[in-house]
Amino acid sequence: MSNYNNRMKEMLYLISKISEKGNHYITDELKKNGATGLEPSHGDILMALYVNGKMLMKDIAAKIHRTKPTVTVLVDKLEKLGYVKREACAEDSRRVYIVLTKKGEEFKTIFERISEGLNEMLYKSLTDEEASEIERLLKKVLE
Repeated sequence: MSNYNNRMKEMLYLISKISEKGNHYITDELKKNGATGLEPSHGDILMALYVNGKMLMKDIAAKIHRTKPTVTVLVDKLEKLGYVKREACAEDSRRVYIVLTKKGEEFKTIFERISEGLNEMLYKSLTDEEASEIERLLKKVLE
């Protein structure tokens, strides 16, 4: 096997392990904070709503790079848990916005604390320059 293939396998392995470690941290922190039922995959949707306010399902899907059916399943779960609700557009009833509920808004503080803890865990042994370089390289790989 070529050196290139070995490097690719190692890189994919490391990315997978980092993702696994991050998801484990998030899951533990969600449990500690009483956010039962939430999964790490809900974080992208909550973040999009925290930043943008109400959004159409298709816009959420585009923003978080997921398919609309996947986002629908995740939003359905968030709605059942009471973090979001659907709201019809006043101008066009065919358009439905996804909006944070009071519970969803109140969760923002916990969400931010978990995000900060995750960043601390992932970046604690890196200098700012090293962190920037890793991010730059991972973006390049993603492209």
